[in-house]
Amino acid sequence: MPAIEKGARRAARRRSAFLTLGGLLTLLLITICIHGYALSTLEVQLAAIRSWIIGDGIYTYREDGTPFGAALSPVLALMLAPLVVLPLPVAGWLLALTSLAALMLALMVLAGPAAREHGRSRTGIVLALTALALLAGPVRATIGLGRVDLILFGLVAADLVALRRATLARQRWWRSRSATGDRSPAARLRRVWFTGGWAGVGIGLAGAIAAGPLLLIGYLLVSKQRRAALTALITATTVSLCALIAAPSETLTWYRTTLWEIDRAAPLSDSGNQSLAGVLARLYGDSAPPVLVWISFGVLLLAVGLIRARSAHADGDETAAFTLVALAGAAAGPVTSPGEAIWLLPAVLILADEAIRRRLGTRLPRSRFTGVGFAAAGLAGYALMVLDPLAAQTWNGYALALILLVNALPWRHDSMPAAPVRRPIRRAAAIPGPRGG
Repeated sequence: MPAIEKGARRAARRRSAFLTLGGLLTLLLITICIHGYALSTLEVQLAAIRSWIIGDGIYTYREDGTPFGAALSPVLALMLAPLVVLPLPVAGWLLALTSLAALMLALMVLAGPAAREHGRSRTGIVLALTALALLAGPVRATIGLGRVDLILFGLVAADLVALRRATLARQRWWRSRSATGDRSPAARLRRVWFTGGWAGVGIGLAGAIAAGPLLLIGYLLVSKQRRAALTALITATTVSLCALIAAPSETLTWYRTTLWEIDRAAPLSDSGNQSLAGVLARLYGDSAPPVLVWISFGVLLLAVGLIRARSAHADGDETAAFTLVALAGAAAGPVTSPGEAIWLLPAVLILADEAIRRRLGTRLPRSRFTGVGFAAAGLAGYALMVLDPLAAQTWNGYALALILLVNALPWRHDSMPAAPVRRPIRRAAAIPGPRGG
């Protein structure tokens, strides 16, 4: 017994040492990111909010010596408004720590089922993935610039939890409870929580803050998850109406004009724009892309993403479905910064999980891609993100990765689907692509 207790104490000390070292390295990485990017986006946004507070308006603010201003929604402006009383470094650290918590939540949601399936500790996997994610360009850019993309990422990932519970707990938990006839408010709240009745709230909140996540509402409708789509739409509308009440002039200006000024923060040809529009603008040597060419290929990318996402949903892999929609939106949208390419992270996780499944022989259908191919693709994707974002931008690395993954990302036949599938019949993808086991 003393030997066992001594071994347990040594293991506890090792864990404490690893956690302390990991925490210190995390703080060091955040410090490096903030120092390297200088919180430039957050600085402009807070300056615009200060301009609004003194009566000049958010959208009349311009950076010194430039025609560019802040492109933040009224909802985001109200969220960031308390930070204007703080020094910029303090505000940046608060936002960075919030973003880190959102990143860990998202990774727990995305990697938790795979960790359980492979018999690994979810906590250890999440901590390791968080360390790897902090080295990725989209995460570094988000934290260093002072953006909220990781928070939006966490909100959307939270809805995956609700959709999983909508499949599992609705039948297992509430039916047993409903037999007791408990109709108290506490029981009703438990029912909403355990049956995933709140699915769509995260997407709705994210859609009220930024326009990109609203595409997921379209996906929910296409995949016939109408309740979650309605919840997301009601949430986004309610939050936007609250912003209208709090800041009527700025909200009307945002929806009438500012939202449609896609080159407000920078020209579309800027190297930081890793969307299809940015690639075309640089190829044509103009400040904006040819509109018809961009719209034609953009609509095609969105169609491919939605069709493949619907097929992934039908096969039970809601994580891949969400990832495909988000990648398609980032590729086809007018402006996509490296920070907005954050959904490359779950794409790399899906490729790695698929490689492990094939290595263990757990695949179901055959594919023209081998496990080694998926592993190589995942490593290449992660290497791209670890590279200096400026180096990747010079040859449109993020844009090419987004377009390629929309067409080639596999999905898995999950034994625990993340969303209810009304018909158990498997449907073939309308657009062929690699499908995992």
